[in-house]
Amino acid sequence: MEFRDVLKRFGDNTVLQGLDFTVSRGERVTLIGPSGSGKTTILRLVMTLEELTGGYIHVGGVPLQYEEKGGKRVRIPDKRRRRTTTDIGMVFQHFNLFPNMTVLENIVEAPIHVKGLSRADAVSKAEGLLAKVGMGEKRDMKPSQLSGGQQQRVAIARALAMDPEILLLDEVTSALDPELVGEVLAVLKDIAAETDISMLIVTHEMQFARDVSDRVMMFDQGSIVEEGPPAQIFSEPAHQRTRDFLRAVL
Repeated sequence: MEFRDVLKRFGDNTVLQGLDFTVSRGERVTLIGPSGSGKTTILRLVMTLEELTGGYIHVGGVPLQYEEKGGKRVRIPDKRRRRTTTDIGMVFQHFNLFPNMTVLENIVEAPIHVKGLSRADAVSKAEGLLAKVGMGEKRDMKPSQLSGGQQQRVAIARALAMDPEILLLDEVTSALDPELVGEVLAVLKDIAAETDISMLIVTHEMQFARDVSDRVMMFDQGSIVEEGPPAQIFSEPAHQRTRDFLRAVL
């Protein structure tokens, strides 16, 4: 993923300005910083859930929302956007499972209708992923019958069912009761250890950020304050704003 001179406004409110950074293939990058600093907006821009105000985002070298043509900034057609985002998975803060579908149906829906898998192949794959996240016995339940931690593990399996090259994680534990946080983070740590999926992570779980990240970026007021390896950011941050933030959350 490449972000080049990214600008995002909501009305008169500038949320991101002059944003430039890249995430390499297989790299795990975590965004930390206060609420309202623009971290989740970055993920929503990559999923094309929000429209870029200015600048460019490339995924796998392919322009995502806008491209340069003849010196002009031109919007990418929706069909091309959708084709690019099929390689991106996102796990949301509030699970976003379909309430009228069973756990299994939630997972097989997109691989069948978007990726063209046969139902038999999609079910087989879903069963393997549910076993991986410890939810194999819950395949025929509805989301309302599950705890928050269980729903989030299903949401992770659903994202992985699309074989994403990129996984976006948006505060995936913030809606959970404290005792359920560990089970979800354990699943994500296993995925980080066992796959080469690129990850862009927004979290307030600093130990998780330390454990899984190749690089941590401190955000404030829509800009990168500093970035570096977890050991440096958490032990010897260079910027006073980072030190103040970590003192408040640790």
